[in-house]
Amino acid sequence: MFNSSDMRMKPFVILGFPGLSPPYYGPVSALLFFIFFALVFGNLFILVFVMSERSLQKPTYLVFCHLALNDLTFGTVTLPKIISKYWFNDSTISFYGCFVQMFFVHYIGAAHSFILMVMAFDRLIAICIPLRYPALITNTVISVLCGCSWFIPVSLILTIVLQALNLPYCKSNVIIQGYCDHFSIITQACGKDVIVAQITAFCIAMFCLLLPLAFILFSYVSIIVAILKISNSAGCKRTLSTCTPQIFITCLFYLPRCFVYVANTVGFSFSLDIRILLILLYSLLPAAVNPIIYCFKTQDIKKMMVKRLTKAKVVRVIKMSF
Repeated sequence: MFNSSDMRMKPFVILGFPGLSPPYYGPVSALLFFIFFALVFGNLFILVFVMSERSLQKPTYLVFCHLALNDLTFGTVTLPKIISKYWFNDSTISFYGCFVQMFFVHYIGAAHSFILMVMAFDRLIAICIPLRYPALITNTVISVLCGCSWFIPVSLILTIVLQALNLPYCKSNVIIQGYCDHFSIITQACGKDVIVAQITAFCIAMFCLLLPLAFILFSYVSIIVAILKISNSAGCKRTLSTCTPQIFITCLFYLPRCFVYVANTVGFSFSLDIRILLILLYSLLPAAVNPIIYCFKTQDIKKMMVKRLTKAKVVRVIKMSF
């Protein structure tokens, strides 16, 4: 047990998977490093590929770039610490460093939610009002909307971070998680203001998740209704394929979170290791998988990649012939 002043001088300890035996530290750190490498390489590839191809510099692909930047930032903020825990046995993080990580974890998650809302808005206009799409949705409009998605959560997340930072900490300094988040930190605090901080954080989380989710559901329901009205089956299939990547990406972000929240609400409990694994999966899996969805479920990107690879192969054959 520590008093408030002692806790602020002590670093936090990242627990990771409490039931994991030391012989498995190496394989787990290697797996996490592979996920980190795939996440960084995939999202950097999307950013560079779209920015280097003028034909791909369209509103839809600009949204993909913002999502890729968001995923890249989240992986960079969270994974190196948990990898170093199992690879170098370095599980400590400074008191204030933990709060900095907490800010970025929740800020990036909130921004991701708002960017998904922008993506749904783009598809809603493209499919429900196609003739007005070029006038309503331009690169400038999408850039402004995505900029707002990055800007809106800043003050909200700063509120809960500063509120948590001002609490007295008198319990354990162990973070029962793979990274510092609000729930893990707030459970180490004491005093009557903890409840206020928890309620504030819950309300902000619901605003950042449920408001975009409500608009996303409205958008995709409207899109499905519009698609069902298309009499031509080929046209219906082609129209549906244009929003398939967005639906996959949205489901990857929201469904696992909703499952965990509903399970906790109905009283279904997970073991500590399973809970931490689920949180890491729904936090990191979309960031690693999204670039694959961009490449293989988006026709323009897939065609451009094939064109680039074919051109590179032809050039190589010509060089070898000489």
